[in-house]
Amino acid sequence: MKKIFKFSKNFLKNKSKINFMIIDAFGIAITYTIAIIVLRIYINTDFDYNMAFTLLPFVIAFKLTYYYLVKVYHLVLVNVGLDEVVKISIHIVFANIIIIIITLAIPNFEFIPEMFFIFTTLFEVFIAVSPRIIRRLIKLLMPHHYYLQGKRTLIIGAGPGGKIVLNEIRNNPQLTNNVICFVDDDNNKIGNLLSGYEIIGPIKKTPKFIDELAIQEVIIAISNIEQERFQDIINLVSSRAVTIKRIPQLSEYNQDQSKKLLDVNVEDLLSRSTVKLDASGINDFINGKIVLVTGAGGSIGSELVRQITNYKAKLVILFDIYENGVYDLQSELNIKFSKTKLKIKTEVLIGSVYNYERLKEIFEIYKPDLVFHAAAYKHVPLMEASAVEAVRTNILGTYNVCKLSDIYQVKKMVLVSSDKAVRPTNIMGATKRFAEMLIQSYANSSKTSYSAVRFGNVLGSNGSVVPLFKRQIENGGPITITDKKIIRYFMTIPEATGLILQSAVYASGGEIFILDMGEPVKILDLAEKMIMLSGLKPYEDIDIKVIGLRPGEKLFEELLVNKDNGSIKTSNEKIFIEKIACEATVIKQNYEILENFEKLNNLEIKKLINKYVDTYNMK
Repeated sequence: MKKIFKFSKNFLKNKSKINFMIIDAFGIAITYTIAIIVLRIYINTDFDYNMAFTLLPFVIAFKLTYYYLVKVYHLVLVNVGLDEVVKISIHIVFANIIIIIITLAIPNFEFIPEMFFIFTTLFEVFIAVSPRIIRRLIKLLMPHHYYLQGKRTLIIGAGPGGKIVLNEIRNNPQLTNNVICFVDDDNNKIGNLLSGYEIIGPIKKTPKFIDELAIQEVIIAISNIEQERFQDIINLVSSRAVTIKRIPQLSEYNQDQSKKLLDVNVEDLLSRSTVKLDASGINDFINGKIVLVTGAGGSIGSELVRQITNYKAKLVILFDIYENGVYDLQSELNIKFSKTKLKIKTEVLIGSVYNYERLKEIFEIYKPDLVFHAAAYKHVPLMEASAVEAVRTNILGTYNVCKLSDIYQVKKMVLVSSDKAVRPTNIMGATKRFAEMLIQSYANSSKTSYSAVRFGNVLGSNGSVVPLFKRQIENGGPITITDKKIIRYFMTIPEATGLILQSAVYASGGEIFILDMGEPVKILDLAEKMIMLSGLKPYEDIDIKVIGLRPGEKLFEELLVNKDNGSIKTSNEKIFIEKIACEATVIKQNYEILENFEKLNNLEIKKLINKYVDTYNMK
């Protein structure tokens, strides 16, 4: 009895099934009523119509039961297509064949003549399918009228991806795009129609089409597109003030299958071809190891933790002074582990790298095999006004990590450095350069392998220019840039982090690894592109103002200290090793800094660091 009640309860929950069963019942009744009347009046006046009408309720009951058992009423009809229509039609035909077999098997028993089942089958298919496709039929017959109020949309790619996008727009009530046309490079497609929409081309003329057709949104619907080609199209489209969306690539479907269309953002605009990493080598390097990551709640530190857990470390220690960042990361990892069934142990510990006793306690308890030192102050203007704190964290903190890595015989210790360490013009860059010198000095005397990895700006990192520009655009502008000529190197956080891990594999001791950041980006161009990606016009909808270089800021960043020395190639085309000597007196200089920096004012501490970092150009 409980099972019957449960079945009834579940059945009644789904009103759409009941609605279609009622529609089908009326459709079957109308179909056979017409057939019986035509038989009686026009074909055979002796036909026993009373018997036919008596059997009709049983026929209806049989068919509804059969359709339910074969799950006709379980079909998803929001996006009904040819597959669903064929399936419904097949089951109608099969149900009628069963009825014919029954009538033939029972002597002197006839519902309607067998030949009439041809008529009833066709008519029943029509009546059954029509209400299920009526919504889509209206959209097909009147597409432009239906979406008249939506964003005027151009779809790039008139292939399977374009068809998927069009279906999504038609069937997703949250998308109110007014599709105007498709654009494609295939000459065999140009001039033809796809689902009623004209295909124009080639793609290189897209900016012209955007202007002529008053397009507001462009959707890139080319599946498995090569990164270089994708970049070309984005750069082409982003020359106009339109929003840009794209279909996910195959690798992205595993991350969130619910998203059919993704926004194209500045990360897509600046990203490059996928970096090839020696996954096997990194796995051998990390698998089963105890790994300490300082600054684990920061942009680079958190991504380091994410990638390290993918390589099945024995234990990952998340160390940071800022509790909120590592708490959020820990929560994210717990969700990740529950979904992927990874059994990676993590430990969140709060503290600062400049607190030697706290750091020593952690080394003593956990005895890490590998240390990634990402904790640092990195904001150039802020550190210019707080030079003592820059020294405390970036120099004293690095010294503490180096010293304890030596004492507790860590296998490898890697410093996350910065392009601002190259001929620094600010205290932040100068302290990072001194941190590199500490690494090189310890590498000369310790069994631990010390190395540093130097790279430029990472897209989306805390405090970087990209999120700042996003906030300024959201607030209606203006976007502020320091100089029209200023350029910067950019890399995505996952790309930079993967190369840090790869560099750590290569490290034997004392290397400063330099990451190939690609071509530098003009910040003014970046600001204009970001405004246009938001569907707005630079200088009209959002203004761009030049506010002048901030204290310690450069127009151009570099990755090499001395280009005349050249660099050593590694087996990864994105990673180089800088040739640079290090004075043996660095540890002694470090002691002198640590003895005096607390007593000095902001300018005096800068002069002290300038004494030991000869490339530091104070401004």
